[in-house]
Amino acid sequence: MKRTERLHALTEMLRRNGSRGCSAERLAREFEVSVRTVKRDLAALENSGAPLWSRPGPGGGYGLAIGASLPPVSLSPAQAVALMAAVSAASDAPYADLAAAGIKKILDVLDPRTRARADELAGRVWVNAPPSASRAIRSALEEAMAEQRVLRLRYTSGDGTTTTRDVEPVLFACTNGQWYLVGWCRLRDAMRWFTVSRIERASVTKTACGGHSIQEVGEPPASARAVHERG
Repeated sequence: MKRTERLHALTEMLRRNGSRGCSAERLAREFEVSVRTVKRDLAALENSGAPLWSRPGPGGGYGLAIGASLPPVSLSPAQAVALMAAVSAASDAPYADLAAAGIKKILDVLDPRTRARADELAGRVWVNAPPSASRAIRSALEEAMAEQRVLRLRYTSGDGTTTTRDVEPVLFACTNGQWYLVGWCRLRDAMRWFTVSRIERASVTKTACGGHSIQEVGEPPASARAVHERG
């Protein structure tokens, strides 16, 4: 790991540990460097303005001051490009437009050198994004999911049957590159998976969902996971 990347990772590890802090020995083991190198890195972070604190003696260590402001963004060029690539390759994912806008905000506040390196590296990553549902449909699905409101869908199933039905959105799921809206179908009185690309029309009603839970969907595949899990 290059020193610049290690400094970013070191900052993130201290941030995650909060008020507990980390000893120099633990940091050295984590990054497979010497304690002397870790202390040099910590000094470099402090000199750059990072709000570090240290506690001497047994049980002591280093950490980031709670509530103190950090530099606007601390990302390596590779991390910035990873975010850009993930969003570009999943342009049909829920809230993808919001994610793209968020990444633009991040890029705008990167230091000029990091931004230049990220731009150069990004030019070496190509994606062929799949076609997505219309923006109006996606906006309706996203709003209904976030607000837990009933959706009115015009939907064409795999056998060509078109129906209009009210659906209580429960979750979005992606499998084999295909996005689905999973929800309680009031027409069928059951949980159903709707292929997003087959939704022809969607509108958000004023009716609140009835409280159907993710557990009602059933056990997810062993390989499935939420997009964010705290660990």
